[in-house]
Amino acid sequence: MAVDVAYDGETGHEKSTVTRYDVVVLDRDLPGMSGDELCKEILSSGALTRVMMLTASGSIEDRVSGLSLGADDYLAKPFAFPELVARVRALARRATPATPPVLSAQDVELDPARRTVARGGQPVELTRKEFGVLEVLLAAKGSVVSSEELLERVWDENADPFTTTVRVTVMTLRKKLGEPGIIDTVVGSGYRVPSASNGSAED
Repeated sequence: MAVDVAYDGETGHEKSTVTRYDVVVLDRDLPGMSGDELCKEILSSGALTRVMMLTASGSIEDRVSGLSLGADDYLAKPFAFPELVARVRALARRATPATPPVLSAQDVELDPARRTVARGGQPVELTRKEFGVLEVLLAAKGSVVSSEELLERVWDENADPFTTTVRVTVMTLRKKLGEPGIIDTVVGSGYRVPSASNGSAED
């Protein structure tokens, strides 16, 4: 997971307006703009973002109130972090279009559940960032993905938007996947892994 953190409602609202998050974990007792108000703002924006409310009160009334605001899930403090992670992952699956169990292009196969990549049946060892970039490109099904979107989806807000890290990661990813190349550079736009109807990849 790539995670951004906001310690007050105004900062959270600002981040939610410039970044497409799959899930927002939202404390109802935020300073400044309340969690309830921020939840309403996120929902009114029409974003696919799923909202999980956190609160110190676990009463039925509080849960009903939070869900009535439009929150997708509700978790009372204290909570076990493994449960929080499991709930966030479940919400994230609902926030993005369903993807096939295994993503593939040509003879490259990526299994998101097992976190494995193979080419021609042979395993390919990738770093977490290389895996994340390949997963996003394969899930795009031939569409172009910009460097900015890759930074947003695979890294976090601390990544320098002017960095060459995406280009370098794509370069090492290409080397590890070998020939023939499957990742196109679309000058001025980003990268793509062509679908069968798009033709073959070019550097």
